Amino acid sequence: MAIALLRVDERLIHGQVVIAWGNHLRSRRYVVLDDDLADSEWEQDLYRLAVPPKSEARFHRVAEGLQVLRELRQDPTTTVVLFRNLTAAMAVDPAAWEAGDALNLGMLHHKEGSSAVRSYLYLDEGDRAAVKVLRERGVRVYGRDLPSSSPVDAAEILGNGSQSGSGETPARG
Repeated sequence: MAIALLRVDERLIHGQVVIAWGNHLRSRRYVVLDDDLADSEWEQDLYRLAVPPKSEARFHRVAEGLQVLRELRQDPTTTVVLFRNLTAAMAVDPAAWEAGDALNLGMLHHKEGSSAVRSYLYLDEGDRAAVKVLRERGVRVYGRDLPSSSPVDAAEILGNGSQSGSGETPARG
């Protein structure tokens, strides 16, 4: 499987993604689907500084998501795909998501109208609506900051589960 992790993390490429997840998954490529970053060469250069020497970073507009994800699925290079927020993940053509895909919610900070699911995961009603739509598309959505932590199941993310973090376990990631 070329796409080892699909992740929403507003920090995009940073130490936790590269060191914890990248080492755990043996990732050699980081692909960011984000319109602002795709249009800013100097910001891309800053993010590339966080990527290990034998790895690459690529930046694309969200509208390119369908084509990019299809290409990545055919390439054997182990890849982490990052979205800044759930809005970006939702904006990718629904045809880009395959049965069994799992979307990791890794870091979404507090914002007006949001509530804590975990210390690293704050969601507002729009985020929860996006989670519901993604689940309807067959995507398994879960929260997990680090590979060593327990996943937060979709019921808890949507506000109708316990605080235990047990339950639905992601298929991948």
